[in-house]
Amino acid sequence: MPPRPIASANISFGLVSVPVSLYSASESSATVSFNMLHKKCGTRLKQQYICPKDDVVVEKDDIAKGYEFAKGQYVQFSPEEIKALDEKATNSIDIAEFVPLSAVDRIYLDKVYYLGPDKGGDRAYRLLGEALKASGRAALGQYSARGKQYLVLVRPLDGVLVMEQLHYQPELRPAAEVPHPDTPVKEAELALARQLIEQSSTDEFRPENYHDTVRERVLEAIQQKVEGQEIIGEEAPAETKIIDLMDALKASLAKRGASTAEKKAGRSEEAEEEESAPRKRKAGGRR
Repeated sequence: MPPRPIASANISFGLVSVPVSLYSASESSATVSFNMLHKKCGTRLKQQYICPKDDVVVEKDDIAKGYEFAKGQYVQFSPEEIKALDEKATNSIDIAEFVPLSAVDRIYLDKVYYLGPDKGGDRAYRLLGEALKASGRAALGQYSARGKQYLVLVRPLDGVLVMEQLHYQPELRPAAEVPHPDTPVKEAELALARQLIEQSSTDEFRPENYHDTVRERVLEAIQQKVEGQEIIGEEAPAETKIIDLMDALKASLAKRGASTAEKKAGRSEEAEEEESAPRKRKAGGRR
């Protein structure tokens, strides 16, 4: 089934307006979630809010929203006040500037959406995509929706436009806060590390080569439980610890080299089988 748009918007840059539809770029079904059940009867539990002061269950009509401005002190807001604080949804992606895509560090990335042309926007949509592709730049701006204002980056990808929702600067913690060593690197270790990187390097990103094996294992276990089977956990293999960094690098290179040789041997056998297949068919036809 073709994807359904989740919202409509207009990309505005200069006096140009591009009507677009937003599509999810990923599927939430990728996450396997479990529900809380009553262990005795298997019934799904309901969530309740309890006031620890009065020791009573608080119903929905008696719940208010508040902001903690000091330890244990809150200021309450009515639903009308909360609504007044929400950003008005303009459904407009207002482009402020165009920047090189490489200038936006990937740490800012939060969510990704596809943008498709909306009614009457085919020509302007195609023009913006081609102009961004030719310039090697992406459009940086803001988008107001669902009571919030988002920082977004619009870029071309395989003939369509992609909108990346970014974090604002204050939302990110400085990398300098993370403790990091100032230990000098030995030239011999650096040479081996670079060699290990070269052995595992590819010129293309192939995401299809990777699978969520944990999700697959969980789904398999769920099916086993549905069929009444018992799940038995596997023991983790014992790890061989190599303390010396040089020994670890050398062992990694040796292991990687053996793995590469096995793959090459496998590919050679497949190639030989493919080459011999036509000869076998011809031989069979001459009988």
